[in-house]
Amino acid sequence: MQPTLNPLVTPIVEWYAENARDLPWRRPDATPWGILVSEFMLQQTPVVRVLPVWGEWLARWPTPAALAAEPSGEAVRAWGRLGYPRRALRLHASAVAIVERHSGTVPQSHEELRALPGVGGYTAAAVASFAFRQRHAVLDTNVRRVLARTISGAEYPAKAQTAAELRLAESLLPDDPAVAARWAVATMELGALVCTARTPGCGGCPVREACAWRSAGRPAYAGPPRRSQTYAGTDRQCRGRLLAVLRHADGPVGKPELDIVWSDAPQRERALDGLVADGLVEPLADGRYALPGWEGPGQRP
Repeated sequence: MQPTLNPLVTPIVEWYAENARDLPWRRPDATPWGILVSEFMLQQTPVVRVLPVWGEWLARWPTPAALAAEPSGEAVRAWGRLGYPRRALRLHASAVAIVERHSGTVPQSHEELRALPGVGGYTAAAVASFAFRQRHAVLDTNVRRVLARTISGAEYPAKAQTAAELRLAESLLPDDPAVAARWAVATMELGALVCTARTPGCGGCPVREACAWRSAGRPAYAGPPRRSQTYAGTDRQCRGRLLAVLRHADGPVGKPELDIVWSDAPQRERALDGLVADGLVEPLADGRYALPGWEGPGQRP
């Protein structure tokens, strides 16, 4: 007897087959390493910004071993303007762990993926699903929003993922691992292209007739205020300016070269201290600063 299939699966998967974006990490020749790199880069960063950096990254470091052989500062430099540069350090640490623990091959099991530096539950599930066609609930922001609307009738999910959300996602998974993996990426794409946060295109949704939120008249979100993040003038912007100086330099830079890019001295010093504490910048014995792993005279006190 055939298992009962979640009625949302077929229309969403068929929609995906016709409408999915042609992204390099989704192509048949994408490697597990390339997929892992894409998942690190796509966290809180739009696809359009990730595409060129991902291509340059894989051209330079086509394997975990290639990245692990370089100083972590080179990963920070190549990260460019993707934002949240600690992800670059974690990806480098993950490459080192793959070389040391798995002979340079990205592991297949969810448990081993989850044990890599910087890999959380979502990333482990995504790589296991997309690289190895396994059956896991892949809950990113887009998927959570699709399920909140179609199943729960809410405009937005809770700010933080809940255990109830995970149970719901797992209950909807197709039994066939390959179909489950396809369902995961299809719901993600539906949330990115149609069931968007601000202007959902319900008219083009393949499951609009089954959507609980639409059937209820699209009730407005009634939870805590959803504040958008500001960037201009923040410590995060200051950190980005300071790090950009080091990324574009051929070697260590002096303090005056950093001071000139941000006029608010207390904020600048706080941001620089934070970069040092996060391991993104190394202070040298001669008073200069460098990206982590820089090899040269005066590197260590």
